[in-house]
Amino acid sequence: MDFLIYILAGAGVGFAVGLTGVGGGSLMTPLLLLFGFPPHIAIGTDLVYAAVTKSGGVVTHRRQGTIRWRIVLLLASASLPFSALTVAALHFWLGDASNYSEALTTCLGFMLITTAFVLIFKKKLQGQPQSEPSGFSAWAKNNATKLTLIMGAALGILVTLSSVGAGAFGTAILLVLYPRLPSIHIVGTDLAHAVPLTLVAGLGHLMLGNVDFILLGSLLIGSLPAIYAGTKLAAHLPDKVLQPVLAFTLLVLGSKYAFF
Repeated sequence: MDFLIYILAGAGVGFAVGLTGVGGGSLMTPLLLLFGFPPHIAIGTDLVYAAVTKSGGVVTHRRQGTIRWRIVLLLASASLPFSALTVAALHFWLGDASNYSEALTTCLGFMLITTAFVLIFKKKLQGQPQSEPSGFSAWAKNNATKLTLIMGAALGILVTLSSVGAGAFGTAILLVLYPRLPSIHIVGTDLAHAVPLTLVAGLGHLMLGNVDFILLGSLLIGSLPAIYAGTKLAAHLPDKVLQPVLAFTLLVLGSKYAFF
């Protein structure tokens, strides 16, 4: 019976991901916590789940030529080592999962809140003027390489600790640092970076014993066809309804895990 419930849960999250475009971690990890899974299992399993489900999107974007590989390499050159260092810190400094479960939950809460604000202000970020940048925009443009490395390092740590952020937070970073990049290239580049990051973080959690393979298989069986169905339906539903509801939900869940 649990197996069927997890398949349905995967289908529900997959459908929501296809419908809204929001990363599965923002939805899947809180759902697994509500099911009673400990934070380290929920986060570890979700990271491997994310690496698998995002891979198909990378293949599509690669065929379309909508991935900026230089930016992907910049992000990954910082995020992957810092993800590995975060896993090593959990293992050697904190040891047993019971010692770091609270830290994982708190980080998850703050990343859910961050994701909610990204959803709320995404249109403003996308609507930045294409004229010659000035002020902060000019500074960010002149220091884009350094800032990309710093943000990559931050993503490596935060995604490993929460399973959230490779999608929404990564997109927000690219929108701020590369405002002239077409939206489809933002999505493709972020996705191409999210796959190796979630894979490395997921393998790290696997080494820590934080991945439930029965749960993982159930979620994948349910979610893969549901993502496709949600994507097809998304074209017929207004963002003005979906995004605010999702943002409010993430704010509530984030506040619960971050402050209570």
